[in-house]
Amino acid sequence: MEQSFTTLNNFSHKVGINFWHIVVATKYRYNMFGKEKQHNLITAALRNVAYRHGITIRTLKVLSNHFHMLATFPRGMTDSKAMMLLKGGSAFLFFKHHEKSRLRLPQGHLWSAGGCATTVGYNDLSKVEEYIENQEKHHATDTLSL
Repeated sequence: MEQSFTTLNNFSHKVGINFWHIVVATKYRYNMFGKEKQHNLITAALRNVAYRHGITIRTLKVLSNHFHMLATFPRGMTDSKAMMLLKGGSAFLFFKHHEKSRLRLPQGHLWSAGGCATTVGYNDLSKVEEYIENQEKHHATDTLSL
């Protein structure tokens, strides 16, 4: 489902494309994806769920306790529906292939409640992509100053 990100979509009453920056953290901010096996598993699970539901991922960055994604949704899908599908489907696949993780999260919730989904303007795409790609550098610096 490869799509050109410069081509506008034609709908019945509009022409355009919506980009969404999605950020979701793990439950209790546990570092669940620190090891390469878990990191690769959750990355594959997110891509699999997105492909099955028509969500096109432009950029995906998984860190040890959260992920950032720049994506477009199919027509008629809301941001809350997309996050529900991504979180639920990826958690199901992650726990299915990595059963020991359930010991750390006995109630079966991989992701924290909620998350962040913001629209991205076409002119800001490169800035947001750069921000997502440089997450390690961003989290390495102390952003809190008194």
